[in-house]
Amino acid sequence: MDHRPTRSHLRLAALLLAGTAAALAAPAAAQQPKTLRATLHADVRQLDPFWTTQTIAGIHGMMVYDTLFASDAKLDPQPQMVDKWTVSDDRKTYTFTLRDGLRFHDGTPVTSKDVVASMRRWGARDGAGKQLMGFTQSITAKDDKTFEWQLNEPYGLVLDTLAKMGTNVPFVMREKEALTDPFQQITEVVGSGPFIFKRDEWVPGSKTVYVKNPNYVPRKEPASGHAGGKVVKVDRVEFIWMPDPQTAQSALVAGEIDYLENPQIDFLPILEATPGITLDTHPAQGTMGLIQLNHLHPPFNNVKARQAMLHIINPRDFLDTIAADKKLQKLCYSYFGCGVPMETDAGAEPYKAPKDLKKAEQLFKEAGYKGEPITILHATDHQYINPANLVMIQQLRRASFLKLDVQAMDWGTVVSRRAKREPPAQGGWNIFITGTTVLSSSNPVTNTWIGMQCERANVGWPCSAEFEAARRAWGLAPDIEKRKELAADLSRRLYDLVPFVSFAQWTSPVAYRSDKISGVLSSPSIPAMWNIEKK
Repeated sequence: MDHRPTRSHLRLAALLLAGTAAALAAPAAAQQPKTLRATLHADVRQLDPFWTTQTIAGIHGMMVYDTLFASDAKLDPQPQMVDKWTVSDDRKTYTFTLRDGLRFHDGTPVTSKDVVASMRRWGARDGAGKQLMGFTQSITAKDDKTFEWQLNEPYGLVLDTLAKMGTNVPFVMREKEALTDPFQQITEVVGSGPFIFKRDEWVPGSKTVYVKNPNYVPRKEPASGHAGGKVVKVDRVEFIWMPDPQTAQSALVAGEIDYLENPQIDFLPILEATPGITLDTHPAQGTMGLIQLNHLHPPFNNVKARQAMLHIINPRDFLDTIAADKKLQKLCYSYFGCGVPMETDAGAEPYKAPKDLKKAEQLFKEAGYKGEPITILHATDHQYINPANLVMIQQLRRASFLKLDVQAMDWGTVVSRRAKREPPAQGGWNIFITGTTVLSSSNPVTNTWIGMQCERANVGWPCSAEFEAARRAWGLAPDIEKRKELAADLSRRLYDLVPFVSFAQWTSPVAYRSDKISGVLSSPSIPAMWNIEKK
């Protein structure tokens, strides 16, 4: 008998082998990690969320760490790591108990000692934290899960401050990192949040990777804003850095990324017309642009030079460049943002008036300016800061009496350099442009940029004890009407002292592939990567 295989036998064997291979491959394919790819407004360069006010540092922090309280979609503070709390009858003692199941990524439990050290470190850096610490007598760990916050007088913004989002968020770190000098960066990133930072895959300027924390215990409430249950439904999140807005838009259209945090306004009609892409905004996602002035060195150490800027800067030009779509614009003269309870333009008359270069020149002369170079840090790789710089430089050049020293660099370099207190000739600066969310600016206490605590103030270092006393009075006001009255007083003081110049307000939508992901939360501040599911 001939036992040699026939063609039909060979064909059958091939089919059986192919079927076996497919069966073996199917489980492997099913086990491929679900990866969410997002491009954000900036690259993750700084890992210590207390060390910088960069929004991207806050986004990184929200991935890795958790907070005692958080703001929901309605901007109300809700418990997050806290299970329950009580307030004494005299409103001066808050007692908090942590919820069960809180563990750091290294497996160690979160304790009250971690919370106390973290709050002290955060309170030494953040503007709202400094305000809260000014009312604080002590923070004490009573046992592993209970801590007591003792005030020296009643302060009605304790929970609101602990729930603040945006930048310098009051994250809870391990005591080990939290005991680091507040003005030195931490070197280890070990949080208790829903994601784990993959340092071994971090490539600054290219990619930042986070993986699901398998031991994270979400709250039972539905996710809302930054509060509620942070349920992670993907295995990995990759922040893919693309400095060119057109490249990022093309990547979203092609499906190479799933989420684009801050699409360029010019591209919105294209994205709206692309099947499978959804645009979304939150009412509080407005952005306020800031021209930050250095109060330590001439000419802006003199208030008259700062006041002169109000007679040069035209906010309408910024809006038409950054947010050409009128529906996204808001010509706003409120230091606290527009469309919020504390909105007020008290004292804004010089800024609203027609631009007056002769008046500006006279004020600069009274400030002692004699044509010295004004050093501008120009971030060329930021989606809205770069065009805003171009507008500002053009407006300042119209004031021909000013001598400008424009230094181009990437945003990461600006962030490092703006912390320098040395004179511009020694590596310092006079002007840089940044932005802040309307959400974080709407509260005069949580607004980091208006703080005038001198050496303890945010970069720019405004200094006024009288203003700080007025801001403190706002925090102690008994009701909303009194707060509005005091907000108007603060506004007049701000327009007189000019800690910075605001160049209006606009809304920035997020864009994502709704044909590939679902569950995207409408967040009031920084984007939430939890609750998102890959289809």
